[in-house]
Amino acid sequence: MKINFTKMHGLGNDFILVDSRAKDVPNIVKFLKKVSDRRFGIGFDQALILKKSKVADFRMDIYNSDGSKVEMCGNGIRCFAQYIWSKKLSKKKRLDIETLAGIIRPERDGDLVRVDMGEPILEGKLIPTIAEGRIFDMPLAINDKSFKITCVSMGNPHCVIFVDDVDEFPVEKYGPLIEINKFFPKKTNVEFIEVVNRKKIKMRVWERGAGETLACGTGASAAAVASQLQGFVDKKVNVILKGGTLNIEWAKDGHVYMTGPAQEVFSGSLEF
Repeated sequence: MKINFTKMHGLGNDFILVDSRAKDVPNIVKFLKKVSDRRFGIGFDQALILKKSKVADFRMDIYNSDGSKVEMCGNGIRCFAQYIWSKKLSKKKRLDIETLAGIIRPERDGDLVRVDMGEPILEGKLIPTIAEGRIFDMPLAINDKSFKITCVSMGNPHCVIFVDDVDEFPVEKYGPLIEINKFFPKKTNVEFIEVVNRKKIKMRVWERGAGETLACGTGASAAAVASQLQGFVDKKVNVILKGGTLNIEWAKDGHVYMTGPAQEVFSGSLEF
């Protein structure tokens, strides 16, 4: 079977997008595991599967490079929307996209894409964690170290940790241990944050099922929310990631708005 794909990225967080509106990819997890390898395949952090929707304009299924399915991806939905516009699949400036996290609404903002990420979820059981109530500055012991964690869901679970020097922090050591900690029944994404000033934070992210990536849109949103809960930043903040900068606003309506770029790299086809 010939499968067409488009390679895209949002601040270096990279994806393949497969249009499956006409026909599903058979054995999709096996296919994605094969092509996700950066030496023997295409290579990507996540795969975005474009499908028809009965409740929205389109549906976006999201898979990590290890084949696991996830609820939402901030950088991914910007790329997803950009693909729809570039292929002239819709003339709408604002799209309704069905995801496992609900209906997400990206819209054009000049050369960028602005996304209504919805309201952050702060109730522990709903994030989910094994604890009830807000998880705010809660101690979490990981081997030889104790962290203070703040947990947020942006449709997927996030654990935010503030550090003094994020560039030097051993993300690759602690990220995978926190990801699979029993406190998080569905695992978690982990954001390590350095506050620069009230309008700027620096972030590195360990993504559930993908490892450290250059950027994470839901992670940047969760980091901005956690930073505001701590009183460290204003309602609008620039989140500096390895791949570039996202602008995050936690607005008066309670919704989080993320603005950033989305770029197509190349298109191709594979026999599978």
